[in-house]
Amino acid sequence: MPGGRLTQQERQQIALGLADGLAYAEIARRLDRPTSTVTREVMRNGGPTAYRADLAHRATGHRAQRRRQPAAQGPNASPQPHGRDAEAVRAFEEVLTTVMMQSGMPKMMARVLACLYITDDGSLTAAELVERLQVSPATISKSIAFLESQGMVRRERDERRRERYFMDDDMWYRSMMVSARATAQLVETTRQGVGILGAGTPAGVRLENIARFLDFISEAIARAAEQGRRVLHTKPEDAEPEDAEPEDAESQGAEPEPAGPQVAGPGTESG
Repeated sequence: MPGGRLTQQERQQIALGLADGLAYAEIARRLDRPTSTVTREVMRNGGPTAYRADLAHRATGHRAQRRRQPAAQGPNASPQPHGRDAEAVRAFEEVLTTVMMQSGMPKMMARVLACLYITDDGSLTAAELVERLQVSPATISKSIAFLESQGMVRRERDERRRERYFMDDDMWYRSMMVSARATAQLVETTRQGVGILGAGTPAGVRLENIARFLDFISEAIARAAEQGRRVLHTKPEDAEPEDAEPEDAESQGAEPEPAGPQVAGPGTESG
C-alpha cells in the first residue's frame, strides 16, 4: 500500500469520486490508500460538498511549510502521553477543527476549542495555547472571549496566578442554554415586529409563524439540555431514586395487608 503524501492526481481522483457520490472507502480502495487517509483529506479541506483538488493541494503545501518552521518547539516535538500516535492525534485535531468550522464556528475559535478538547486535563493556559497554535496572545484572548460568551469555556486563576481556561462536562449544557436564551430573545424581538407591522398583514403573519417556531425550539433546547445534564452528568450518589419505595408497614407497627386480590369481582358483594 503506497505511503507518503497524496499527489495532486490522487486529489483529483478524490474530487471525481466525491462528485460521483462514492463512499470514502470506495475512493480509498481505488487509490490503494487507507480509508482514514481519504477521510482526513476531505474533512480538512472543506468536506465532501466543498472539496476542491487544486485548493486542497495548495493548502496542504502551506500547512507543511508552517509545520516545518516551528518544528523544534511545536506540540508534536514531545512524546504523546498514554502511548498515543502523535500523527493520528494531530490529524484528528485538524478534522475536529474542520467539523466545528462547518458548523459555523470561526476558524481560530475552532482551533482553540479543538486544542482544549484533546487535552487530558481539559485545561490550558494562554501561554500553552500560544505555543501549541503558534499565534499571538491577542489572538488567543479574542478567541477565548468568544468561546466564553458562548458558554464553551470558563476561566480561573491557578496557584501561580496564571489565567487558565477550562472545558468540563457541563460545557455543552452551558452552550445549549446560551443558545436557548439567544433564541428566546429573538422570539421576543420578532413578536415586537408583529405589533409594528400588523398581525393581519403578510409580513406580520410571517413574523408570528417564525416566532412560534423559534419559541418551540427554544423551549425544546432548554428542556433537552436540562434532561441530558441530569441523566448523563449526575453522580450516582447524588441521584434521587426514580421509584422510591415507601417504608415497610410492619416496621411502623401497622397491620400487614392481607395477601391476594382486593378488587371485588363480578357478582360478589363489596360490603
